[in-house]
Amino acid sequence: MTESAVQSEPLHHRILATVKQMWGFERLRPLQEEAIRAGLDHRDSLIVLPTGGGKSLCYQVPPLLANRLDVVISPLIALMKDQVDGLRQCGYPAQALHSGMHGDEARNAERDIARGAVRLAFVTPERIVTERFLRLLQDLKVRAFAIDEAHCISHWGHDFRPEYRQLVVLKERFPTASLHAYTATATPRVQQDIVDQLRLTKPAVLIGTFDRPNLIYRVVPRVDVYDQTLQVIRRHQGQAAIVYCISRRDTEDLASWLTDNCIRAAHYHAGMEPDDRRRTQDAFAEEKLDVIVATVAFGMGIDRSDVRCVLHAGMPKSLEHYQQETGRAGRDGLEAECVLFYSAADDQKWRMLIKKSAEAAADPEQVSLAANELLRHMKRYCNSPICRHKLLSEYFGQPYDRTLCGACDVCLEEAEIAPESTVIARKILSCVARVDQRFGVTHVVDVLLGGNTDMIRRWQHDKLSTYGLLKELDRKNLTNLVYQLIDQNLLERTADEHPILRLNAASWEVLRGRQEVKLLQPRTKAVRKTRVEAESWEGVDAGLFESLRGLRRELAEKQHVPAFIIFGDATLRELARVRPSTLDVFARVHGVGQRKLADYGTCFVEHIAAYCTQQGLTTNQSPNTAARSAPEPQVPRPRPLTAARRAAFALFADGASIEKVMTTLGRARSTTTRYLVEYIQRERPPSVAPWVDSATYHVVQHAAQRLGTTPLRPIFDALDGQVPFDTIRLVTRHLETVSTGPLQTPSPAHARQ
Repeated sequence: MTESAVQSEPLHHRILATVKQMWGFERLRPLQEEAIRAGLDHRDSLIVLPTGGGKSLCYQVPPLLANRLDVVISPLIALMKDQVDGLRQCGYPAQALHSGMHGDEARNAERDIARGAVRLAFVTPERIVTERFLRLLQDLKVRAFAIDEAHCISHWGHDFRPEYRQLVVLKERFPTASLHAYTATATPRVQQDIVDQLRLTKPAVLIGTFDRPNLIYRVVPRVDVYDQTLQVIRRHQGQAAIVYCISRRDTEDLASWLTDNCIRAAHYHAGMEPDDRRRTQDAFAEEKLDVIVATVAFGMGIDRSDVRCVLHAGMPKSLEHYQQETGRAGRDGLEAECVLFYSAADDQKWRMLIKKSAEAAADPEQVSLAANELLRHMKRYCNSPICRHKLLSEYFGQPYDRTLCGACDVCLEEAEIAPESTVIARKILSCVARVDQRFGVTHVVDVLLGGNTDMIRRWQHDKLSTYGLLKELDRKNLTNLVYQLIDQNLLERTADEHPILRLNAASWEVLRGRQEVKLLQPRTKAVRKTRVEAESWEGVDAGLFESLRGLRRELAEKQHVPAFIIFGDATLRELARVRPSTLDVFARVHGVGQRKLADYGTCFVEHIAAYCTQQGLTTNQSPNTAARSAPEPQVPRPRPLTAARRAAFALFADGASIEKVMTTLGRARSTTTRYLVEYIQRERPPSVAPWVDSATYHVVQHAAQRLGTTPLRPIFDALDGQVPFDTIRLVTRHLETVSTGPLQTPSPAHARQ
């Protein structure tokens, strides 16, 4: 098709054709086309879309269609690098310029930009305001600038960066160019501040829906943060997770605890050496780490789309921070869990930090007022028995019409009320009264537990009627209950350097039996699978999905790029649902553009076909029917033995471990495990003891007898994610060789007997 013919096509069709060819997307998300049109029309714009809402596509498409150079201003080098790597994987001509590049690399990048070989140039705000670079862009007649993370320009934003204020120079030096501001989190006040600070002219203001229906929000009383964190992380075994802590020391201690409990975790904070931070971030992007335990320093540079869990070990200081940080979960549109462990102690801690920070500010009163107002909204979110999705949407100025979201602890009715809450509250308040309202939380808890401390002996508080009155409770749990009373304004805590507990009017209402109290306790029941999770896995063969993750990881390691850049989890799940055995079918899967079809199509199709033959799965399922129809059983055909397989089989026959076979043959774990599964199916060994311990084997066997051996996901869920998919696969395949076929799932009637 000639260029004139392309130009004559309706713009809508040209946009869709470009998106399909480059990224493999069949359709656009809400407001993307309007944002793209603003870029093509050279009209200033403010684009506010939630994380995962497709902001990047809005500034990537216009320079391709207009055949021009656009400039993106991005705050972090790591984010810039990931975006450029991802674009190049799709065949998009992009380049970055930043301080992390050595001399020749930077000169080559500038040369590419100057000779017109680039459509999108990524630069930091510090570089773009240098006189030399401004002159270069003027010589190239750049007519459009995209400003990513634009909330950084506002004092009212949660992540203000002074260098962003210098970007006003763009309007002065490029009066005919259009400016396009992008952000995921901006209240109406911040939105107006962005427009004013950048001097946007009659901008197109496009505000997307803030709600992220694929995120499952939970707020849980914090009692034992280490054990509670471990429980949540184990629900996402082998998946990407981010844990946020308030202090640097907390990140180091919690990461160490997770590592000791066989979780691939590492800490990250601003006090680390830059090279150490980069290595940790790279290891997470390359799937060599599953969990990052971090302060807020681990933020905008994270472009990994398959984060399945974001956990806050303490309350963030604002809903803007919370929205930004939880927004790093589920960017691929698939389900993700966001858990916040909350205690009223967090509120006290933040107030002290705000006070210290304000003392060093030019306007202490204004800084303190703004920060405490943000903290008040965050505390309300933690305490209100209102749908989490509704609270977040309305905070950012948008109505939420659904009665039940089906994806938060409130709507799922997960909160558990502590038995005898009012009785416990009276005992705590009575103890505060008995110690004459002169002591803090720690001492009151010591008295109630019947402790033997110097303070108790000195004040003879072991003689009080409340001494040991709640000795049956755990210290951490009791401390949490005291803070809940403070949170409900049933008890006061002074703001002194050594705060003490005091009763108020509401306290006496409880003590006199005129007011009932509800205190929350940590969940004792298992977390149920939500509708969001069930729908996203419908029709997906979990074993194939995990196998494709292994293939993706191997390809990424060879190319030295993050694994998610090859294909996102959403594309892998669709591949595991459709199971294409031809390139034509593969090309129709969401997320497969022309370049990736050429680079990876054959490799993935062969892998999928081989897996489906082994497992007796049908291929080339319709995306609409695959989610509803179970695969028809087929008789597996033996796979021809390659030299590597023969060598692996010989080693396995001698009882060699997976690690030894990996080392001997130089194969990845995913490939070696696949060889072991084939060995078990072919050779039918009497035992798999060299690779699975007997206790784990019997646990999986028991679950398989109840649930069947196909698919594997129900077994994985039944075991709370504590047994890896590969281990489950080894055991179930061995069970099938013993029983000469897959174990069938019991009928409902039989299961009840």
